Amino acid sequence: MDNRDEVREFLTSRRARITPERVGLPAGTRRRVTGLRRSEVAALADVSVEYYAKLERGSLAGASAAVLEAVAGALRLDDAERAHLLHLAQAQEGSDALARPRPRAGRQRTLHKSLQWTLDAVTAGPAYVANGRLDLLATNQLARAFFSDLHDGGTKPPNIARYQFLDPGARRFYADWAVAAGMTVDVLRTEAGRSPHDKDLHDLVGELSTRSDAFRTRWGTHDVTHHGTGTKRFRHPVVGDLTLAWEALAMAAEPGLTLVVYTAEPGSPSEEGLGLLASWAATHDNATAAAPKSPATPPN
Repeated sequence: MDNRDEVREFLTSRRARITPERVGLPAGTRRRVTGLRRSEVAALADVSVEYYAKLERGSLAGASAAVLEAVAGALRLDDAERAHLLHLAQAQEGSDALARPRPRAGRQRTLHKSLQWTLDAVTAGPAYVANGRLDLLATNQLARAFFSDLHDGGTKPPNIARYQFLDPGARRFYADWAVAAGMTVDVLRTEAGRSPHDKDLHDLVGELSTRSDAFRTRWGTHDVTHHGTGTKRFRHPVVGDLTLAWEALAMAAEPGLTLVVYTAEPGSPSEEGLGLLASWAATHDNATAAAPKSPATPPN
């Protein structure tokens, strides 16, 4: 799929947020654009106005690493945004996609049995494996209890982004919903730059953009940020308020997948809450397993 629109919107949005004063240029009184002019970015990057205009029209193919780095510097891109620009350029070239492992489609993916064993060995906190679209591909028992509403939504595989933006219960579950929603959009935007030919991702973004004003607004900002660790607050329907630290770990054996583990501070009320949730999950699972199955209807 052509990513020139993505390139154009990303570069123009980054240019629009940079004021002349920030880069040492006079503001003037007759500016017709928000942020820098194309000519000013070109001068800062030491390229011709015509060449920068070509880049901003969406054509990154053939741009050298030095030029991309110069443009990133002119636009004051942070590390995540620089990586996103590089991914967009690599997607047009195609060479990087041939050189690195290609993530397999989530729907056709068969995970190693040992991965589930590893997740099941994590008993003190919710742990799950997700792809770049935020599909939950594997979970431990505590994660299934933690994301009970998400797992009960009927979507296979469960998807965090779809839950956050389309299920009203998500705004109760995430105590800081706006922050969590922004992080989710960042992850999807980064994945879109890295995997522009992922049809399932395009379909997901299209669905969320159509059904959620909140998603559509955030998607239009073209923000990308690295998210690898942090703290989140939740209001769980069974055990109440939880404040959990989380770590996201890229999986070397499964390119494109991430292992996420939530933990609570030792001795904190949240650790006690996770213990209660683990007890509830074990009781709930045992009750489900022991429930009698309906007898099959005999043939007529």
